[in-house]
Amino acid sequence: MVTRLMLGTAPIGGLYSPVPAADAHATFDAAWQAGIRAFDTAPHYGVGLAEQRLGEFLAGKPRGEYVVSTKVGRLLVPSSEPVDGVDGFYDTPRLARVWDFSRDGTLRSLEESLARLGLDRIDVALIHDPDDYAVQALDGAYPALHQLRSEGVVGAIGIGMNQPELPTWFIARAELDCVLIAGRYSLLDISAAAELLPECERRGVGVLAGGVFNSGILADPQPGARYDYRPAAPGLVERAQRIRAVCASHGLPIGAAAIAFTLRHPAITAAVIGARTAEEITEDVGYLAYEVPDALLAELGAL
Repeated sequence: MVTRLMLGTAPIGGLYSPVPAADAHATFDAAWQAGIRAFDTAPHYGVGLAEQRLGEFLAGKPRGEYVVSTKVGRLLVPSSEPVDGVDGFYDTPRLARVWDFSRDGTLRSLEESLARLGLDRIDVALIHDPDDYAVQALDGAYPALHQLRSEGVVGAIGIGMNQPELPTWFIARAELDCVLIAGRYSLLDISAAAELLPECERRGVGVLAGGVFNSGILADPQPGARYDYRPAAPGLVERAQRIRAVCASHGLPIGAAAIAFTLRHPAITAAVIGARTAEEITEDVGYLAYEVPDALLAELGAL
């Protein structure tokens, strides 16, 4: 079993471009065959499409053999407006996202996620992107999740964000089991290492590290590559290309170094990798087989 990789399902929800249902199933199947048993999803990913597809794949699988993480903070409602391409997702249901970190919104969100996933409990429930709703999330979503955890409806609770500052603030005020931090501990950005990761380590809060490839630039640093969901600035592409060149001189693909760098931090429990094809899964799991020296990682991080 591949315990240090978790499959992120945003691409399977149509992030950047549509994913046919057969391709989504093949991607899940490749992950399962490779030994991945942890899956991260959210209502946000394809306005429910990623959750629905994950649930369809897991139907019939032994419930004790996998872990599912989903999120709260966005409710899905019918939309009369065009939805294709909204928030970067394509070929999705005709639904819109509404921010809601209230207690009632959180309970409704989890209930609807359970229905889409076809599950009776969630292993990990994360408060998703409360950048502009910190107080509401702390006073509304958190107590609701705390109650659900005590009732066994969710196994663990946490927060999932793309910035390290608010999760650091949050874990000082709430009893969280884990944090998902995306893109902030990688070969291109180690801002989570300043306060968040040491604080998680001190408090015994698990860390799921998403965005180890920073939206793709650390997998294939070509002009036009994405960084933080947007086209990368030329300077970042050049920096990633320097990292790739050093990796190549050691006989390593840049992706292997990117995953190794993130997983080497003692606070990090697992890396969340996004994939939209079975081939990407095979490639990402294959990176774990490479020996990546600590000295090389230190050199790459300084480039």
